[in-house]
Amino acid sequence: MKGIVIVCNLDTRGEDIVFVKDLIRGRGHEPILVDFSMEEPPPFPGDITTEEVAARGGLPIEQVREKYRSDRDAATNNQIRGAAALIADLVARKRVDGIIGIGGGTATLVATSIMRHLPFGMPKVMASPMAAHPAYIDKYVGTSDITMHHTVLDIVKMNPLLKAQIVNAVGAVCGMVEMTQGTEFAFDRPCVAVSSFGFAEMAVQAALGMLEQAGFTPIVCHAQGKGDRAMEDMIRAGAFQGVLDLCIGGVIEHLFKGNRDPGPDRLLGAVETGIPAVLAPCGLDILSYGGREDMLAKTKDRPQYVQDALRVQVRTSVDELLEAADVIAERLNRATGPWTFLNPLAGWSSLDREGRPMYDPKADAAFIARLRQKLDDPARVRDVELHLYTPEFAREAVDEFCRLYESLKTARAPAHAAQPH
Repeated sequence: MKGIVIVCNLDTRGEDIVFVKDLIRGRGHEPILVDFSMEEPPPFPGDITTEEVAARGGLPIEQVREKYRSDRDAATNNQIRGAAALIADLVARKRVDGIIGIGGGTATLVATSIMRHLPFGMPKVMASPMAAHPAYIDKYVGTSDITMHHTVLDIVKMNPLLKAQIVNAVGAVCGMVEMTQGTEFAFDRPCVAVSSFGFAEMAVQAALGMLEQAGFTPIVCHAQGKGDRAMEDMIRAGAFQGVLDLCIGGVIEHLFKGNRDPGPDRLLGAVETGIPAVLAPCGLDILSYGGREDMLAKTKDRPQYVQDALRVQVRTSVDELLEAADVIAERLNRATGPWTFLNPLAGWSSLDREGRPMYDPKADAAFIARLRQKLDDPARVRDVELHLYTPEFAREAVDEFCRLYESLKTARAPAHAAQPH
């Protein structure tokens, strides 16, 4: 029997949640109903009542209901705090193996806010008609491992179509808790984050094997915006002992509002934690503007690479690269650990090579010159007479990473006490 938390507001969705609870129990698991109702007294109590949730959040339920009408954000935040703390207690007592949220906009906000604080690997399912809403999905999921189940229909008044969606969602969380490996992960070798996407794939694939041969566990983070943002969060959380950051294009995507924007903190995880880092410029040569007619029209005079209707890459300009160089240099100048920036002179990606439309060695060289100019230690930028999209470049990158890793390990080793004569 596995414990599955159900996060819901019973005051508006009692009938539907009884159905969910019965499904979980019928599968042989223990449903734990956490009710955060804010509007009205619920028709029946949860296993953890809304009164308990409110009190743990800091306010009595009467005040929560009052604020729900005058200051809904304060009421909601109180219930998030309270429910998150109570569920954390259950997790600490090893009573929780998975969690499911059911409901509309408020339930989705409350449940996913709680889920984002739960351990990586714990099954998390949110069933909601808001699951695919483009304006909110990033706020719901962030960089956590939440599975969003799009019910299409609102979770109001059971009907055959809604029932099918709820059964699927409950089946998903039950299947997850039955097959999960848990949240305890053991590594017998240091973990190295590797940023990757298709235009660096040959180098990345080669580097993975080389890192394994060198005694590391490489973990690939897809640098499509969300993946490299997650990588930054995991570096800060201590998940990685180093990073092979070949695809740093997220910096320029954020500056110029590309589709692969990872947010404003790219590169700062390694900078702030001091883990060894080898960087390369893959992705700085392009901006992703697929599906963005305004941006494609604005850049129509530049070389473009069309992968499909949603993925169109536009060559970056010298001015854009100079601005990116300023930002990257400012961040690297703050680094507390060892790093090297490798500059592949024959091109930065599979698109940026001689004979292809995106090839622009003058723009690439302007970026490197500006980067060196702005860095406190320009010698950390090292030219490599190779193309990035090659196994040979991977060899250079991994060898340099191993050198940095060993130098840091040596620097951190305690000095041997002097032996008496």
